[in-house]
Amino acid sequence: MKSWLWRVGLLTISGTLRLVAQTQSPSQETPIPTLHVYTDLVQVPTLVLEANLNQIKTPIAEKRFSISIDSGPWFQVTHARLEGNDPIALSILLDNSATDLMPKISDAIAALAPSMPSDRDSISVYAMGCGLTRSLNNVPPESAELRLGVDAALRPGMIRQRDRNATNCGRPVHLWDALGFIISELHKLPARRVILVVTDGHDRGSVRSWDEVRRYAQVRGVAIFGITEKPVVASTVQAPAVRQRDENALQSICELRGGMVMMTNSATVQETLERSIAMLRARYIVEFPRPAKSTSGEHDMRIKIAGGEDDFIRPTGITIPLPDPASLADPMTVRSDPSHTPEQGQHRILKNSK
Repeated sequence: MKSWLWRVGLLTISGTLRLVAQTQSPSQETPIPTLHVYTDLVQVPTLVLEANLNQIKTPIAEKRFSISIDSGPWFQVTHARLEGNDPIALSILLDNSATDLMPKISDAIAALAPSMPSDRDSISVYAMGCGLTRSLNNVPPESAELRLGVDAALRPGMIRQRDRNATNCGRPVHLWDALGFIISELHKLPARRVILVVTDGHDRGSVRSWDEVRRYAQVRGVAIFGITEKPVVASTVQAPAVRQRDENALQSICELRGGMVMMTNSATVQETLERSIAMLRARYIVEFPRPAKSTSGEHDMRIKIAGGEDDFIRPTGITIPLPDPASLADPMTVRSDPSHTPEQGQHRILKNSK
């Protein structure tokens, strides 16, 4: 595996814009000029695994992390730390097409509660069948409530599963469209936003393409992890073209959005779900200043770790607000030193095919 990837852009990388300012004292009769100091700190949640996809046990020193934007010069990051107990907003999407995984999924998700120790974490649960059902919306991770919520979400889907392709199914919701809706709900939450989708990996007629979903997740700063029984890499065995494209699409959506696809079965689904949460807690939050001459549009960002050329590295796409021209023109605004920020290169990414 390469030690760097993927795409970030619009200036889609989302930074934190902090205002440090002192207002005038009310006891003063003469107005005191206000000094505006803006620090543009970009934070990128980044999944880092060994080449064999096992977690790295020894913490990685921050000085080993470097970034490159649009093939510009490599820039050593300002700071890198483990995500730890940062609040996570987790949405779980259960696709009834993954029929072999559904019988034990309720117990498996209920067992996730101890893996999410932060009292600021929250979980939402959705299920796809004939339609899209949401049974839990941004609730604390408590085992009993999670079990009841999963059962409630799956019940109507299970009942109608045999009619999924029938005319009485109404307007079924398909995989890419379901992910798009969940992204639109997740981005409202102030936390590290993650979707965990349990699916067979195949879309069956969404209005939106997989690449539209991928780009939307990037703009909204949502990482996506997939859990499936089916392989999601190209096989040497001939398969129908549409299925092959779907398999590659699911892998692309996840890996280009800071996640990955994990294979499992009914006996190991709980272990796989718990592993996904452990991966989230072990992500690195990579920090660096916004490029001094950043421009709008979609950009390519690459991350590498010195000495980790074979590591599996997947940053989450984010969005950075561009500087306010009025603020930059204000003589009381102190700008960051361009020599202390990454230099944006000239190699812009090409538009992906749908």
